[in-house]
Amino acid sequence: MSPITRRSLLKTAAVSATGFILPSLGASKAVSAAEKVAETVEAVETYVPKGKIRQSVSKWCFGKYPLDEFCRICKKLGMPGIDLLDPDAWDLMLKNDMIVTMGNVPGASIPVGFNKLQNHDKLVEAYERVIPLAAEKKVPNLICFSGNREGTSDEEGIENCVIGLKRVLPSAEKHGVTLQMELLNARGHKDYHCDHTKWGAEIARKIGSERFKLLYDIFHMQIMEGNIIDTIKEYKDVIGHYHTAGVPGRKDLDEHQELFYPPIMRAILATGFTGFVAHEFHPKSDLQSLRQAIEVCDVT
Repeated sequence: MSPITRRSLLKTAAVSATGFILPSLGASKAVSAAEKVAETVEAVETYVPKGKIRQSVSKWCFGKYPLDEFCRICKKLGMPGIDLLDPDAWDLMLKNDMIVTMGNVPGASIPVGFNKLQNHDKLVEAYERVIPLAAEKKVPNLICFSGNREGTSDEEGIENCVIGLKRVLPSAEKHGVTLQMELLNARGHKDYHCDHTKWGAEIARKIGSERFKLLYDIFHMQIMEGNIIDTIKEYKDVIGHYHTAGVPGRKDLDEHQELFYPPIMRAILATGFTGFVAHEFHPKSDLQSLRQAIEVCDVT
């Protein structure tokens, strides 16, 4: 998961503060943000997936669209859910008959994670508070993080994660909610501990619960270790969710990046995976970019 860019925050704040978008020269009146988005939604051509990959998208990448409108967009594009939403958005998703494919947990963060014993009490409290709500609101997955190394060895980090997560997993197992630890590249997320699949897999195998899996971010793992398809095959038993983006630049899934996604998607299907593949990239052209990503990953 990546933070919202400063540019997108400034753009959203400008629209929110004024309540309207300034008209172009010659326009007779200002067009409200809601009207502008509604026009965009209506212009989206319905897409019916032909393949078996269940696709989703991270909302933060398309921050200018109100969630209610973005639900309509996603449904027209054949996606059943949206990724990385906070609990205060879950009721709206239910209202729109959409799935929160990966929920955020207030109090959990990328740098402060389960690899430090001193973080456990606060994290356990946060997850035990949110897990029952996730079950109630039909959120199947909650994201979690290793935290930054800050001098912690790989071995100690693994053991600490196992200790902390085992405190939370009884609740996750009781409520049928899966915790997914995200794999991130430690070049972009400086010092992040869970930056290789093998390290995260060691935690999963020591825990031995179907309610703990890895969120395999293809963009991040291409940067850190490459060998995407063989890695997916080797660690299929511990991967529970996928993120996509183009490399380099975290842009569109197009011909200007080094990953070729159709065979990656077919490799995922070949493992028997039935979870979600969520798009998490900085779009070059918003909805056109999103539609292109959906079509690229819609393999049979």
